[in-house]
Amino acid sequence: MDKPVLIAARQFPEPLSKALAQFGELRLYDANDPAGVLQGAHLWAGTIMDPVPSDLIARFPDSLGLIVNFGVGIDNIDLEAAAARGIQVSNTPVVTEDTADLAMALLLATCRRLSSSERLLREGNWAGGAGQLGQRVHGKTLGIVGFGAIGQAVARRARGFGLKVIYHGPHPKPEEAITTAAEYRESLAALLGEADIVSLNCALTAATRHLLNADTLAQLKPGAVVINTGRGPLIHEAALVDALTSGHLGGAGLDVFEFEPRVTDALMTFDNVTLLPHIGSATRECRADMAGRFLGNIQAFLTSGKPLDPCW
Repeated sequence: MDKPVLIAARQFPEPLSKALAQFGELRLYDANDPAGVLQGAHLWAGTIMDPVPSDLIARFPDSLGLIVNFGVGIDNIDLEAAAARGIQVSNTPVVTEDTADLAMALLLATCRRLSSSERLLREGNWAGGAGQLGQRVHGKTLGIVGFGAIGQAVARRARGFGLKVIYHGPHPKPEEAITTAAEYRESLAALLGEADIVSLNCALTAATRHLLNADTLAQLKPGAVVINTGRGPLIHEAALVDALTSGHLGGAGLDVFEFEPRVTDALMTFDNVTLLPHIGSATRECRADMAGRFLGNIQAFLTSGKPLDPCW
């Protein structure tokens, strides 16, 4: 291979840009001159916030063999279009424990109304903050939708807080693949009707987009709490607002949003809703791990033709 040409979808932090430049020629993508920037490129490097749709993939030269994503999600990439061009895709699946920590933090904060209590306290309203009554966590049933690595990591934490764990996915996990006690529910409706708290930890696909909508939210028990650290479009936010407004839902904890970085205005008006700006992997240690895996995928691809973490 000639000196590799790497296309950066965005301006990365300086240390990461310097590391990328060590592999070859690093170019910043310019949508005003895509043909010129992409000419002779071997690799596209971006994050989950950088869309790679089919029309962009169609512009990629035949020399481009890898789309390397900084993040565990790959729903920003048109995988079908990439596969049709024979372009490999990789991600950085090293966010499991940190994301599970955040999911558990959201669960506790939402059930106990920590955000509104703290806000009132900071405003000098001790009595108002102390009067915020949340709901008990221990002894409740947690329903996890998507029982992969992150879902199971959430389950392990939940068991430590005395929660019963049930889960739903396309198929039950083999017993040897489950790392903590959890019961399978064959249908989403069965899980929603039983769970006091629902945590979304599945991938965003055509089948899971708007998984929680007006119909499925109505299947939840009155007072149930929804936690989403997966992807924003798993929830139809207009329907979520309606369920919160009616009082059917007891609360929601969201780290991701349907239209992020824009947040539906109405969600900011509820005292029983906890909102975070997509920080599931935002620890120094996790971001360092992600950067290492990001660079490792590039190194492996340039050396062997295959990344460490192929996604198809």
